[in-house]
Amino acid sequence: MKRQLTEELTAWKDRQTRKPLILEGARQVGKTYLLQQFGKEHYQSVVYVNFDRIDPDITELFSGAIHPSRIIDFLAVKYGQAISPTDTLIIFDEIQELPRALASLKYFAEDAPEYHIAAAGSLLGVALHSGTSFPVGKVDFLRLEPLSFEEFCWASGLEEKIDYTCKSPGNYEHFSGEFSDAFTQYMAVGGMPRAVVEWLESKDMRAVDEVLSGILMSYRNDFSKYTDPSQAERINYIWQSIPSQFAKENRRFIYGVARPGARAREYKLSIAWLVDAGLVRKVHSVSRGDQLPLEAYKDMSVFKLYLLDIGLLRVLCGLSSGDITGSDDIFRQFNGMFAEQFVLQQLARNTLYYWTSGARSEVDFVTQFKGNIVPIEVKSGENVKAKSLRVYRDKYQPRLSVRFSMKSIEMNGGLLNIPLYNSWLFDQLVNQFLR
Repeated sequence: MKRQLTEELTAWKDRQTRKPLILEGARQVGKTYLLQQFGKEHYQSVVYVNFDRIDPDITELFSGAIHPSRIIDFLAVKYGQAISPTDTLIIFDEIQELPRALASLKYFAEDAPEYHIAAAGSLLGVALHSGTSFPVGKVDFLRLEPLSFEEFCWASGLEEKIDYTCKSPGNYEHFSGEFSDAFTQYMAVGGMPRAVVEWLESKDMRAVDEVLSGILMSYRNDFSKYTDPSQAERINYIWQSIPSQFAKENRRFIYGVARPGARAREYKLSIAWLVDAGLVRKVHSVSRGDQLPLEAYKDMSVFKLYLLDIGLLRVLCGLSSGDITGSDDIFRQFNGMFAEQFVLQQLARNTLYYWTSGARSEVDFVTQFKGNIVPIEVKSGENVKAKSLRVYRDKYQPRLSVRFSMKSIEMNGGLLNIPLYNSWLFDQLVNQFLR
């Protein structure tokens, strides 16, 4: 499957100041596949080392001197192929499992920058907070998320139609029916690569649910594999409470919903573990909507948690695909939870916050865009009344406000409506109207 990150990998490959690359992301978002596919398409050869598999030869190699020349010579012999400084991609997979391998990236950056080293790490953030040393300033970073809706459409054979839609404003309304159908599918399937492949090949939602349930089980297994029993229990309480957090009228995270009597001091490390593992995304509240940077005005104690993927969220909630796609009742029952989750995934590269004004008003997201603060309201259907966004606009007079809904694209008095099924147009449209 084509991924948007391939362009950034290509830019990394061609960069004169290239450093060893670390590709971050949660388990099973496709990091290994992407790097191996990129290696096949852009290099003459690929050397793949998986540190999650116990290999005494590799363990011994990194137990000794981690000089690049020694490592290269050993890998060339072990895998029986020449390693070219310019035409071989060396992949270190699950690099967090062997701290000495992570440390070796520093020496590649300093002593052998001509070699192309790409490392993948699923629990790298967890490992670093556990005391693993890190080659600060000696690596480049990229992050892979589950498939965006645009990537899902590419995989579904709609790439040319997306390209046509993006060419000019006059094309925005073309193929809206097909995009809307794909949107309905994505809301149920999500963007985890294995689930997407299963759907495209079988069109069997029961098989898709088996895949997603298996992924959730593997994440729960990680809770106990990489933490002590008491910490694993707290992480699981947080994880299982996410649907309940969004069912509340006030969707901010409440520790007592995870477990009666729970306190922040007991559970904040559990949330940090989930964030570091890439399994949840933390969106903080800001009380000011007119001051940059937004980071300076976030409230560290007030936040919402979202899962990494909407398909996983559906299965975690115990909902069938029909519950999501049959009508918009489910959206009303969960206060727009799934529509918000969808938008969060599509804007994954943006740093998002949400705005509150006491108990009166709450705007779903706010973000910075080229020196502007852009408030974002999310609506799951065509009912687009948004009192909170109106309060925000009256208070701060932003140059541009954005609303995602199922209505057509329109610009009215500084309020830009983007259909959820055209979400990939966000950057293009916001840039256009902020010129």
